[in-house]
Order: sequence, then structure tokens, then C-alpha cells
Amino acid sequence: MTTLRTPALTMDLRGTPCPLNWVKTKLRLEEMAPGAWLEVVVDDGNPARNVPRSAEGEGHRIVVITVTPEGVRVLIEKV
Repeated sequence: MTTLRTPALTMDLRGTPCPLNWVKTKLRLEEMAPGAWLEVVVDDGNPARNVPRSAEGEGHRIVVITVTPEGVRVLIEKV
């Protein structure tokens, strides 16, 4: 079981269209140290599917995805 900790950074990308939301996420992950956690808040639908899929495709780990009334929170661990 994963013990949740505070992410190093949270990015609110609600309203940001695909693929720009992934581009912004990827650029931020490139600046972070391995093992750091990034929380990204995106809109439901394509962004909520594409951002985690793209992150995993780049080798990062999805810690948890949480759907809230405000948006979908994706917690990514940089690998």
C-alpha cells in the first residue's frame, strides 16, 4: 500500500486543452528530481485519460487518480 505524502507541486490545468495540458505537465516533470510527486488537476474526459496515459508512457508512476467535483486530480511520481 502506498502512503500518500504531500506533492512537491500542484498544477491547476483545468480549462487547458489537450495536448497542451500534457506538454505543461511534461515540462514541469523534467525540472523535478526523481521520486518527487507532482499533482495535476485536469478536466474530466480526454485530459483525465490522456495525462496519466502519457505520464506512464514516459515511464512515470501514477500514484492515484481522484475524481472531485472541481476536476480530476492526478498524482504522478517522477521516475
